[in-house]
Amino acid sequence: MESDLGIRGYLTSTPGVGGTLKSSPDDFIVDEIPAPPPPDPEGGVTIATVRVRDWETNRLVRELARALRMSRRRIGFAGTKDKRALTTRLVSFEDVPEDAVRGLRLRDVEVLETYRASKSLEIGDLLGNRFRIVLRGLRPPPEEAARAVEETARQVRAFGGFPNFFGVQRFGSVRPITHLVGRHIVLGKLREAVEAYVANPIPGEGEASFEVRQALERTGDVREALRSYPRSFTFEKAILNHLATHPGDHVGALSELPFNLLLMFVHAYQSYLFNRILSERLRRGLPIHEPVAGDLVLPADRRGLPDRDRHIEVTCDNLEKVTARCREGRGWVSGLLFGSEPVFSGGEPGQIEREVIASEGVRAEDFIVPDLPRISSRGTRREILAPVADLEARVEGRDLALAFRLPRGAYATSLAREFTKSG
Repeated sequence: MESDLGIRGYLTSTPGVGGTLKSSPDDFIVDEIPAPPPPDPEGGVTIATVRVRDWETNRLVRELARALRMSRRRIGFAGTKDKRALTTRLVSFEDVPEDAVRGLRLRDVEVLETYRASKSLEIGDLLGNRFRIVLRGLRPPPEEAARAVEETARQVRAFGGFPNFFGVQRFGSVRPITHLVGRHIVLGKLREAVEAYVANPIPGEGEASFEVRQALERTGDVREALRSYPRSFTFEKAILNHLATHPGDHVGALSELPFNLLLMFVHAYQSYLFNRILSERLRRGLPIHEPVAGDLVLPADRRGLPDRDRHIEVTCDNLEKVTARCREGRGWVSGLLFGSEPVFSGGEPGQIEREVIASEGVRAEDFIVPDLPRISSRGTRREILAPVADLEARVEGRDLALAFRLPRGAYATSLAREFTKSG
């Protein structure tokens, strides 16, 4: 699956220990490190700290909105989280009293505390996440596994991080198809985008799901699909219902989806391209923890995080100085998140970026989506090394326990694969 998502190669040179991630949601614990709006007792927004188990973010928001009898557009959150996990995060509710939020009763959803604010949460209103994860059933005997784990952790600390791949969950853990939908959208193939989402059976997604999607793909019978698709296929059924009453209106059908899900399709395709660029850099043996001539390096912002709105062009003249900045944790080599206004690197890094984009047959102007203008994307640059803090790694019998802290946007699964090497 990883190679289908552009993920290839490792930074560390150690043997992998294997293991199964997310055997249970309780094996993947995530706590947000928030950057929330300040309290305002007179504000019209309730901010809640919520602990949820085994909930996909879009479905959680839908059920919260249904329980509170409000529009989902008035519910905000700082970042999406893994479904198969135990997560603690902030959620905002516009024009809803604290008592109503504290009185929520949903399966595996617990409201821990609330306060009033004058501003809702937006994507990005967090500094990062703390993780505690367990991988079950390591391949080697415990002593051998412990040696490999210790050396992998040492190398990760020495590099200051790990390859900043977008993890599998970015694309759909069970049905990794969001980037395929996104590619169809930016190429203007909206019928194919709809079909990739509602039909397009994927081996391993579950027999019942596979069969109904396969039937729709084979027959194209939208009304029969509406009858046969499970109730839990909320978004698929919304699309199908629109097509049943408005045949051929694929723009309208896609518009039935939540805005953040539509946007995720385009972002997932950009993520796939980024993964391919990073994989090729690793294959060529170019460093990712320090720059080479032609790189664009992101400086630290006031919070010590990579500033994606600025970059330093690396030349032979300033290479030594910028390298020192990266080693001190005040700069990060960046890769391209391609969009309508791309900023390419120079030298060999830029050659890699241009070759990957050319191989996909997409152009910058494709990321301006006239039929769905709100999901157009200019693109940006993103650090190719994800910094990790407070890393602890311990073998316990046949299991591996990891604890660490990551900045926003970095994937714990991408760190875990450096230990497992099972991709």
